[in-house]
Amino acid sequence: MRSDWIVLPDAVAADVADLVGGIIDVHPASSGNHAEIASAVIGSTGSVFVKAASGDLGVRSLRYELAATRAVDWLPPAILWHFERDGWLVVGAELLVGPHANLSPDSTDLELLGVALKGLQENQARPGVWFTPETRLGFTRPEADGGALIHSDLNPANLIVTTSGLRVVDWAYATRAAPWVELALLVQWLIGSGHTPKQAEGWLAQFPAWTEVDPEVLDDFASRNASKWATKSRQGGKGWVHDLAAWTCEWAAHRA
Repeated sequence: MRSDWIVLPDAVAADVADLVGGIIDVHPASSGNHAEIASAVIGSTGSVFVKAASGDLGVRSLRYELAATRAVDWLPPAILWHFERDGWLVVGAELLVGPHANLSPDSTDLELLGVALKGLQENQARPGVWFTPETRLGFTRPEADGGALIHSDLNPANLIVTTSGLRVVDWAYATRAAPWVELALLVQWLIGSGHTPKQAEGWLAQFPAWTEVDPEVLDDFASRNASKWATKSRQGGKGWVHDLAAWTCEWAAHRA
């Protein structure tokens, strides 16, 4: 659960202040929940994005994200420093400035996403404990296994368009899988951004990992993913759960 900056112990906040030359202002992030604290911190010597956690789940998630961010050199925000104190894990990362990507059919941001994906598709998972397709998705099949390190949650909120190109944040669900799994998980966000399922698949056809996978594998993936989100939607949840249920069901119907 996201908390205000003031919940940090004084000693922890003081350590952050020392690292930024004194805190001038703090701007909480508007989305995400993988850490209790996620804020842009403005200091006299520069600005940094700070994530901090103290609960077991939050700390475990933040450790995982720290490892994943370090495993990919060019897309995530750079890690500037991290420390532990008084039961808190605190990570300071490069503060990325820019709007979230627009993935609508006519958006030029799609070109930036294509460039980023082509590089990420070739990124191999370094030794480490990563999610597997089954632990990430709740379902799997042998074709989903592979050696690529995928982000697995390329929704627009995690894509920031900077002056130097597209950057990707929130790597807490990095997964060791076949490259096509990343693309299959992107379909729902393309549909949510205004693509028809046919348009989404047409855009993904630029990637060899997409064209080389057996269509029956994609049929099965779309069906299982839609079933998962439909179940979650029936159980309640926030609006984005119902959105994902609608978008994944739309793709599954198209594949059927």
